[in-house]
Amino acid sequence: MKFKIFGIVLLLMVLSSCVSQKEILYLQDVDEYDNSTLVYQQINIQPNDILKITVGSLIPETAIPYNKSAIGSTQSSIELMQMEGYLVSFESTIVFPVLGHVSVKDKTTSQLEVFLIKRLKEDGHLVDPSVTIRILNAKVTILGEVNKPGTYSFTEESITVLQALGYAGDLTIRGVREDVIIMREVGGIRNIKHIDLTSANWLESPYYFIKPNDVIIINPNNPKVKTAGFIGDIGTLLGVTAIILSSIILLTN
Repeated sequence: MKFKIFGIVLLLMVLSSCVSQKEILYLQDVDEYDNSTLVYQQINIQPNDILKITVGSLIPETAIPYNKSAIGSTQSSIELMQMEGYLVSFESTIVFPVLGHVSVKDKTTSQLEVFLIKRLKEDGHLVDPSVTIRILNAKVTILGEVNKPGTYSFTEESITVLQALGYAGDLTIRGVREDVIIMREVGGIRNIKHIDLTSANWLESPYYFIKPNDVIIINPNNPKVKTAGFIGDIGTLLGVTAIILSSIILLTN
């Protein structure tokens, strides 16, 4: 009789902890997007971005006043480059050598490159100038049910949501894959997007690629929430029943 009760207890515990594959597997309809075209999006420069701007010229010596030089070190670490970079103000401006205050509002790095080249050339500063710009402090914050939550820096022009989650060691088994929250600030406006990682329909959305300062939030699933003491569905009730029956068996031995 005790073995039968034990079997019932075990069955109840298994049933109460079961998770459907549909809640776990990523991109279950991904084959529908085979050979689909990627649309890369350039990122507008935002306040608090740190820019590395390198200026060249047909006569290299003439470009020296337009470049910042590293102070006290020959190393080119990312931290040192950030210290020597151009911090974008809340008014979306930078202070550029010789040219003074330059607006970067609503400009991508490529557009700012073209703008500076035009200014340097047309104003007679340099002969055949070249400008390259890179954002040095691009980062994404990943919170919630991931193995390594935190803020991660990246130096690529763009990374995907899946790559960002890879930095955080992937979702835990307790993370809700059907409702991943992405917070994004663009032009002083906060946007909130919900994506379903179990589907592939977001692969062609503007949120396929991460933008600097994005925040990704992975909420815990119902079983994880219930362990905090809240009972609200049949699965949790079965789990509690299993514990009670287990206690009865131990007490009657």
